[in-house]
Parts: sequence; structure tokens; C-alpha cells
Amino acid sequence: MEHPLYIYNTLTRRKEQFVPLHEPFVGMYVCGPTVYGDAHLGHARPAITFDILFRYLQHLGYKVRYVRNITDVGHLEHDADEGEDKVAKKARLEKLEPMEVVQYYVNRYHKAMERLNVLPPSIEPFASGHIIEQIEYIKEILDHGYAYVSNGSVYFDVPKYNRDFNYGKLSGRNIEELFSATRQLDGQQEKHNPADFALWKKAAPEHIMHWPSPWSEGFPGWHLECSTMGQKYLGETFDIHGGGMDLVFPHHECEIAQSVAHSGHDAVRYWMHNNMITINGQKMGKSLGNFITLDEFFTGSRKDMLAQPYSPMTIRFFILQAHYGGTVDFSNDALQAAEKAYERMLDGWRRLNELRPSETSTVNVADLDRKCHEAMNDDLNTPMVIAHLFDACRAINQVNDGKATISAADLDQLKSTFKTFLFDILGIYDERESGSVNLKPYEQAVDLLLEIRKDAKSRKDWATSDLIRNRLAEIGFDIKDTKDGFEWKVK
Repeated sequence: MEHPLYIYNTLTRRKEQFVPLHEPFVGMYVCGPTVYGDAHLGHARPAITFDILFRYLQHLGYKVRYVRNITDVGHLEHDADEGEDKVAKKARLEKLEPMEVVQYYVNRYHKAMERLNVLPPSIEPFASGHIIEQIEYIKEILDHGYAYVSNGSVYFDVPKYNRDFNYGKLSGRNIEELFSATRQLDGQQEKHNPADFALWKKAAPEHIMHWPSPWSEGFPGWHLECSTMGQKYLGETFDIHGGGMDLVFPHHECEIAQSVAHSGHDAVRYWMHNNMITINGQKMGKSLGNFITLDEFFTGSRKDMLAQPYSPMTIRFFILQAHYGGTVDFSNDALQAAEKAYERMLDGWRRLNELRPSETSTVNVADLDRKCHEAMNDDLNTPMVIAHLFDACRAINQVNDGKATISAADLDQLKSTFKTFLFDILGIYDERESGSVNLKPYEQAVDLLLEIRKDAKSRKDWATSDLIRNRLAEIGFDIKDTKDGFEWKVK
């Protein structure tokens, strides 16, 4: 590859050239949602981040098996080992079967991802569908001496593992500090050490999600599902494991320990993590009252937090304006700016398709494709790709305004590059043309008014012409006269 792809590996803390284990095949595993509530911004960012990686790897010619799991058992309240399973709690409160809760929220999650134009993964395994595999995985860890049974539960022996390997190498945590900082919680007396984590939990009598095992009637720990399903679908060693930065510890740290204890070696070659989302500078959380679901963004129903509804493409475009490794702060001002930027980008694409070629070019667009590839190869630098496309929009506007020319070859190349990066790789689509919003009558009404204004100008009826222009401007339209007639857009 002339310009190789570099990605930031959380494990080594540096950018590394991506070289798949079995080129051209790539195995990629990303931690998916826990399905006990509606999808929110915390779900959107990793989904979009790894959708971009999935799209770009395919663009480069790789054959990608993308596995994104569904956590429908073992994700507990309080911490990873203690408390009540969140799906089971929801089912108990709403008097539903746990799988009814799972199916309802999985359906809603899929619908939200579809609206954000997130491609479905190659495989979407459920934790509850792989209980047998998880039990067999635990047996191997027990046989290798890195786990123990206590009162029907099975715990991973962190101190013993750390003596032979390095627990904490992903998060950079010191194990002695970890031992002293671990909270004492109900049920911790079963553990040999407070830092040990559950591989299998014995179910309390009232627990409604449980399965038979050699140790007890119970359920698997949260960390186990990803190690088990990653190996099942991608092998003992695979290329990329991704997720949000909040999963580095304890979830992904525990995954590394499990896989090494099970197989004797690391399972993952490149660890990738997207950074967190804040809202008006604060961490999103129900206790803070700033928890907003994606549906609330799309409908604008949270009027205490949102000045207006924000479309799925506004959300996606806003997320892509920041590098996945940086924090993103959602605010009404920032989202409104992203909405305008998205519209400007789409205006550029629409104008591009109306340009007529000249004999020669006086705009320089020949290196746009190279610049965009270089940005993507530099750890998926989507903000730089967007900046390059906006540079192209300025050239498009110059040609459209008659201040520059573009040749047929350059025009075809520009259209191809714009389509490849804006639509195919960044995953943006034109919501006006998608059918998601029926704007045809609205657009035709504006066009009709502007045709009446155009006719008034031809008759030198300046009062009518100015009245239409001024009233449209007052209600939020930007009107521009051109040599061929007019253009308009929402401000």
C-alpha cells in the first residue's frame, strides 16, 4: 500500500501501521450495547467510530468480519460483579420476560443505528446465546490455575495472574494501588482478593436469568462474553478490538487477562478506543438530568435540553467533526453549527452536479483524493477529511459563480472523490433526497415564490421582488441571485 493505514493502539500507546494477521482478511470485534434502555449518545459515538473503520477497511480492499455483541445478561448494577442484572431488573419491574425486554430494545437500537447510517455488523452475537461456550471457557481458565470456585461462583485470581503476567497493562494501573482502592461490596467476602472478578455468579433464588453449570445454577460475568465470542468468531488471535474509553478498565483489562489465562497469549493485536461524550461540559448521566436518548434528539422532545430537533445526519456529521480519540461536547450551539456545516457540504455536492466543464481548469482539485486518503490513513482523521471537502466546496462555488473553470476530467474526478469520501466512507447521506423527510412540497413552494419574484424583477416590479426576498430572509431563507436564476437554502 502506497500510503499505509496507521491507527492508535491503546495497548502500546502509539500509532502503529495496521498490518492484518491474515491479509486481506481482517477480524474486528467491538463491544456493543447493553439492551435495557433506549440508545443514547454514548451508543452513537462508538457505533459511528467503528462504522467508519469498517467502511474504510473495506474501501482499502480488506475482507472484514465485523463482530459487534449484544450484552443481554451479566451486566450488573453497582459494578461488574455485584448487584442485579440490568436486563433482569427491567423485566421484573415491567413484568416482562427478559427476552421481551432484550428484543424490544434491540429493535429500537437497530432502528436508531439505521437512521444514523451505521452499517450492520457481519455477526451480532448475544451473550445469552453463548452460555455453553462461556462455561467451557471458564473450565479452561480453571484448569490453567487462574480461577477458583467459591460458594458456587467462579472468580478470576488476579494476584496469581499478575505474578505470571501483567495485569493492568492496557489501563496502566498499578495492581497494588488497585488492591487498596477496590471497594468492599456485598458478596465480596466470597473473593480471595477484592480485585478478583467474577467469571460465573451463583444466582440468588429470585434471579430470573440463570443457567445450569458444573458450579451452580447461575449466569456468566460481564467480561466473559466478549472473550468467548471473540474467539468463537474470530479465532484465538484477531486484529482489532474496539469500544469506548470507559471500557478500558475494568472490562477490556479483564478480557486481556481472561484470554491470556485461557490460551496462553494475547488475543488482540490492536486495541482501539473512542473518547467520551459530554453535554454542555458535563458527563452525561441520569443523576445529572442531562441524559438524552437518540430519539429525543431526533424529535426534540427534551425541550428542557434541546432548542430544536436534530436530524440523524446532523448528529453523525457533528461526531465526525472531531477525531474519535478526542472528547466531544454536545450543546445546542455546537449542534446548530454542525447542522449548518452539514447543509453547506450538501449544497456543495448539489452544485457540483450542476457544473458544466470547460476546456481547462483554473481551480486545483487534482490532489483532493490524495489528501483525503492521507487524512484517513492518519488514524482515521475525519475532521481533516471534512476540511479538505470544504476546500473543494470553495472551488465548486468559484466555478458556479463564474469566477473559475474546471475541465471535464477534473470535474469527473472531483465528483468521484466527493462521493467516495462524503457518502461511502464518512457515511453521510442527503436527508432531502433519502425520503426520510418529505420536503418536496415545501421546496416546490419556495421555488414557486422565487419564480414569482424572478418574473417581478423581469417586469421591474421591484416592490414585489424585494418583498418576497425580504420576507423569506426574515423566516430563515438565504436567497442568492445567479446568472441562471436563483439559489436558496435554509440559513
